[in-house]
Amino acid sequence: MAKKTHEPFFWAIFSAGGVMTALFVPVQLFLFALAFPLGWLEPPSHESLLTLLRNPLTQLYLLVLCTLGLFHWAHRFRHTLYDALKLKHLGHAISFLCYGAALAGSGVAAYLLWNIA
Repeated sequence: MAKKTHEPFFWAIFSAGGVMTALFVPVQLFLFALAFPLGWLEPPSHESLLTLLRNPLTQLYLLVLCTLGLFHWAHRFRHTLYDALKLKHLGHAISFLCYGAALAGSGVAAYLLWNIA
């Protein structure tokens, strides 16, 4: 009998996180790091940004983007430690630390999005 593994689930999260991050983070970086500060586009007012951030769909979008991005990082970093640094013998500890950090970061993101005043 083959040994059951959770690896397909983590590869699916890795893929989803990579796609979401590759599609949406550059747009946000362009807007908030270049276009608004350099005056290429009229920046939104503080009140309109707060109104947008209080929208549940925006909060869900940001939470999914943060969570999938963090789990993408965790899976990539885990396999980098396994393959490049040859630390496969520490597999359980590395998995716990990588995915635990992603879970903790997701919790912080959820907390911050939930408490936007």
